[in-house]
Amino acid sequence: MDCLVTGGAGFIGSHLVDGLVARGDGVTVVDDISTGRIENLDASLEAGARLVELDIRARDNLLEVAQEAKPEIIFHLAAQIDVRKSVADAAFDASINVGGTANVLDAARATGARRVVFTSTGGAVYGEGEGQKLPLPEDAPIAPMAPYGQSKFAAEGYLGLYERLFGLSSVSLRLGNVYGPRQDPLGEAGVIAIFCGLLRAGESPTVFGDGAQTRDYIYVGDVVEALLAAAGSAISGPVNVGTGRETDVLELVAQLRALGGVNGFEPKLAPPRTGEVQRISIDPSRAARELGWQAKTSLDDGLDLTLASV
Repeated sequence: MDCLVTGGAGFIGSHLVDGLVARGDGVTVVDDISTGRIENLDASLEAGARLVELDIRARDNLLEVAQEAKPEIIFHLAAQIDVRKSVADAAFDASINVGGTANVLDAARATGARRVVFTSTGGAVYGEGEGQKLPLPEDAPIAPMAPYGQSKFAAEGYLGLYERLFGLSSVSLRLGNVYGPRQDPLGEAGVIAIFCGLLRAGESPTVFGDGAQTRDYIYVGDVVEALLAAAGSAISGPVNVGTGRETDVLELVAQLRALGGVNGFEPKLAPPRTGEVQRISIDPSRAARELGWQAKTSLDDGLDLTLASV
């Protein structure tokens, strides 16, 4: 099967490309290498994947690449992922996450792609989970606390629109806070990448707020399995991809301290950051029921694998 992966040189995207190549698919990667890294793709490029350095906002160029690749499936992972940058420049965030997504959908429709699998965010579209019954299902109220979450939700709306107008099959995976080897420290789960680096360097982690804020951490290998399952299905709309469990920042520090076998690694507290929620976890029941998917990697095992890669 021929696939096109936007953002395929990034953290999650490169793991997906590796998985596609390993099962024998033809893969064209589109990435502007602004946050992705070519070295993430070294093994896959050597095995036959193709990389095109391109910004998804360049509509005509993207269409040309898609027409050449003629993908059956488009996995759309290219995005502006920095919550703080989205707060500072919401228009820039929207130009990539909304405008870029519209370009991807136009390319899919023009080239006859069978399906678009979009990576959205469960960690940011729902907003603050405090005061709600966690984990949150897909029909929970949408109340983002940052432009990043709002732009991802807007992009989901465009997938639904193209399905209604043009019959383009699509699905939006609302990911929990993804972590693992190759992790970019800019993302919502970037705290794990940062903490692993600090632990290896013998430095102390900085915790913003009181450290009681929670996230639903999901290992990147499990996310790849969800992406592949979604591509092979016919379901549409949003699907949560998470563990359904909350883990707070101080728990992360303690688990990494134990895994690293160190006595120090004590957190330094700093003021909370604008746009960050206090509590969140997402309900993966639909993914289990309709995709046959569930997270298999425990947080301990995932942190161990991530720490070993640093």
